[in-house]
Amino acid sequence: MPPSPPSAARDDALEALAGSRFDLLVIGGGIVGCAVAWLGARAGLRVALVERDDLAGATSSASSKLIHGGLRYLQMGDIGLVREAHAERHALARAVAPHLVRPRAFLVPVYRGGPVRATKLRAGLVLYGGLGRFEDGGGSLLRPRAARSLVPPLRTAGLRSAGRYVDHETNDARMTVTVARAAALAGACIATRVEVGALRLAGGRIAGADCTDVLGGRTLAVSATCVVNATGPWVDEVRRMADPAAPRSLRFAKGAHLIVRLDEPWQAALTTPLEGGRVQFANPWEGALLVGTTDEPYEGDPRALEVTAADIEQIVRESRASIEPGVVEHDRILSSFAGVRVLPQGDGETPSARRETVYERGAEGMLSIAGGKFTTFRRIALDALERIRGDLGLRELERAPVPLPGAADPDAVVARLLRDHPALAVASARHLARFHGSDALELLAPAREDAALLEALAPGAPEVAAEVRWAREREWAITADDVLARRTTLASLGRAEDARARVQELLR
Repeated sequence: MPPSPPSAARDDALEALAGSRFDLLVIGGGIVGCAVAWLGARAGLRVALVERDDLAGATSSASSKLIHGGLRYLQMGDIGLVREAHAERHALARAVAPHLVRPRAFLVPVYRGGPVRATKLRAGLVLYGGLGRFEDGGGSLLRPRAARSLVPPLRTAGLRSAGRYVDHETNDARMTVTVARAAALAGACIATRVEVGALRLAGGRIAGADCTDVLGGRTLAVSATCVVNATGPWVDEVRRMADPAAPRSLRFAKGAHLIVRLDEPWQAALTTPLEGGRVQFANPWEGALLVGTTDEPYEGDPRALEVTAADIEQIVRESRASIEPGVVEHDRILSSFAGVRVLPQGDGETPSARRETVYERGAEGMLSIAGGKFTTFRRIALDALERIRGDLGLRELERAPVPLPGAADPDAVVARLLRDHPALAVASARHLARFHGSDALELLAPAREDAALLEALAPGAPEVAAEVRWAREREWAITADDVLARRTTLASLGRAEDARARVQELLR
């Protein structure tokens, strides 16, 4: 499908890339790259970010949609990672993005003969709660009947008990786009569909990049004092632009997920321990059930990643460990997705690999970042900027959490939306408040003159037409798939084709 015509804002961004000198050039529009651009711009730097495809076009839209401490990382000995993730989880939920990060109760079922014992789980929940300063309680063990009242299709055969704890959930793509908006509002120049072809050298140091506008073919010479390589699975590819002999520093693990129809509400999600140290999540997300993930080595081109029949069969089979048959079935699948996790190079199975962040400063000065957890994106970005602070002349970095655009209490936003737009469906008001926060008030302002902007994009969907205009003008959406897959839940919930024609019309 051809993209929509370039917007004036995109033209301005391309002109700025070619005509300005920046303190910092960030390559990569995933969550880490966007966070580096955001916090760098807040620190007063002149920042540019270029992304070859769409924001959150790869790993940052293919996570398990969780903002969590990582209960299973305790058995891997990653105490520091869990403590840091807890701190960031609370910061995101309370200050940074309360509209996008919501608490979710989780159950860990304990079965007779299963891989987890109740005594060990109880101790782990206490430690997990303690590392989170008991801000969500210390966890508890429930009897089978109480557990099934929270998750109606929980398999009870052999069920001894279930541990309960609290983490948070989010929409990863929307979080990434919102961080990019924060960067732009702080002064960063952001351009998608701009590909880096070569790095520019001056005096033996990387001083920018030669780029190409993928849509128009224009070449752009971008000058910058420092360059940050935040390209996820393509980190080594960009490193070799500076040093063709650079050794491989990363390995990949493929994670596949299914989204299936959910007929009755769940009051909690499931974290089911599997043999080999893996877990499967089953989370009631956006009115459906998100189930996964797989975790296996991946050696192919990340661009060619896809969910296979074997992935689907594995997820369906493993769901039977804790969910009664009839819930996670092939004929109930709404969509599927897979992502590549970036892990440090090393030995051992991918499920047991440490989820640490790798920073590498090349001889020519470029800083490359890879790995880490989505939950700690803000901390990763701050640590990256700390490593190049001297080159940029930054005296100090503000580490306290600050709100993203739209940060607000969703319930208050819903009340205001329904008061301002009586014709708006309640489900749409709730959706807008959770996805856009207080920005939803400005997003719907044009609907006062054009009531058609309040119409649903697909039958039964909460997304409305005004969101497409907003996505094009404020969120770098260019194609229908940008909107369907990464600005809304339409693709995830199997409604993409019902909405595609309307979205394409609104993008023109």
